Parts: sequence; C-alpha cells; structure tokens
Amino acid sequence: MSKKPETVPVFASEAEERAWRESHDSADYVDWSKAEPVRIANLKPGAASIPAPQKRALGADKIERS
Repeated sequence: MSKKPETVPVFASEAEERAWRESHDSADYVDWSKAEPVRIANLKPGAASIPAPQKRALGADKIERS
C-alpha cells in the first residue's frame, strides 16, 4: 500500500457505525498487507446449532467428511 490508511471516524451509536461500515471498504482503512494470522485458543462450541437451511446456504452440505 503506497498511501497511509484513512482514520475510521468516531460514531455516536452502533447503528450509525453499522451504516457507515456497510458503505465503506475496509481496504481504505486497514493495511491488510501487514495482517498476521492469529490463533484463538480455548474456543468452545456454541449451545445453539445452525438450522439446516442456513447450513445449506453456507455450503455445509458440500463439505466432505473424512
């Protein structure tokens, strides 16, 4: 990235931030070339399962099981 990323503005509410993020590209605000992978330890499965229609929409029915 040749230019410095822009600064994300401060928002008065979560709704205002959500609307702003839906209309802006994160590439203008974050230098993704400097991103590093992270490992999140101690994650536990959620209590609720994903309903079947959502699983199909996410492509879970196409995952091959070993």
